[in-house]
Amino acid sequence: MTGNFGTPWTLLRAVDATLPTFRFYAINAQPGIPDREGVTLETSFVGAGMRKNPRLVYYPSRLSLVPRLFGSTLPPDVVVLHTTTPRNGTVSLGVEVNILPAAVEAARARGGKVIVQMNPRMPYTYGDAVLKLEDIDYGFEIDEPLSGHPQGAPDDASMAIGASVAARVEDGATMQLGIGAVPDAVLHGLTGRRGLKVWSEMFSDGVLALERQGCMDPDTPLTASFLFGSLELYQWVDSNPRVLLLRSETTNEPALIASRPLMTSVNTALQVDLFAQANASRIRARIHSGFGGQTDFIVGALHSKGGQALMALRSWHPKANVSTIIPLVDEPVTSFQPTAVITEQGVAQIYGLDEKTQAANLINNAAHPKIRQELWEEAGELGLA
Repeated sequence: MTGNFGTPWTLLRAVDATLPTFRFYAINAQPGIPDREGVTLETSFVGAGMRKNPRLVYYPSRLSLVPRLFGSTLPPDVVVLHTTTPRNGTVSLGVEVNILPAAVEAARARGGKVIVQMNPRMPYTYGDAVLKLEDIDYGFEIDEPLSGHPQGAPDDASMAIGASVAARVEDGATMQLGIGAVPDAVLHGLTGRRGLKVWSEMFSDGVLALERQGCMDPDTPLTASFLFGSLELYQWVDSNPRVLLLRSETTNEPALIASRPLMTSVNTALQVDLFAQANASRIRARIHSGFGGQTDFIVGALHSKGGQALMALRSWHPKANVSTIIPLVDEPVTSFQPTAVITEQGVAQIYGLDEKTQAANLINNAAHPKIRQELWEEAGELGLA
């Protein structure tokens, strides 16, 4: 049980070679995980390592509530972790805290085992990342390269979206962003801001760049539940008191998110319809990712004093060759009614406006020009024009 870039690959291969059948739960599992008959893959957020797998069992859940599953329908027998080597009677979960503290607690409560791959290359991070050696049943020191996710150069569409999002961010705002070209472009556009803060389920190299340029509030820890970035980022966070990694029940708690003034949440979607409903989870009814933290942060940001929840996406899907602004979502809805929807075409203000004005803003300001006439006709059929 692990996920993202915290996978203990050597121990996981050993488990796979030892057990003919087992259930494997991971959040955003990366390619290379066990994939054979006898292995049941379980998750509440599908990563590339599980996507389209015929043995996948998907448990829908907001990320903030996933830890509750370990005490009810998904009790763990064995938790396999990737940590630092010991220091003063502790190890650190390093780049991946997330749901793991809850998993450890649930396993120990029912007599399960905690098995740890202790890697001298894993950065030592603080907060809920710190695990006492007495909570570990078996530990193996294994020197293994860490997986990284280096940044690429954002394209023109991402830069346009990023500039529009960044223009709405005030000095002193608290940021939540995900991974990808658009969040990277947003952070690139914030170099002139001061006093920025981070309260997010994750952050990547863009935050490090802002820290080095003096954009971040030096008195507020950079808070997240996992890291997703380059080896340079991992080296910077090692033993760095500026970085605080907390369990996802804390980082994704909507009330705590709402308590951050000027909370600015930036998320994306596969589709947004004319009622400002977003599908960020499914393609043709097949699960593509999951709720993740989107619902947690949109609700929290909307309730924050001066906060805003921004939905940022391309107006046209380049691979599928379809509009991302559609008349009516026919997939399960991930979230709805953000503050604004932003594409490379412009900004569609949503919150505080009547439904017809919302739809008009989406068509005129967010949709690709070649689909606008069709959307206006559909809007009429839906009573939105």
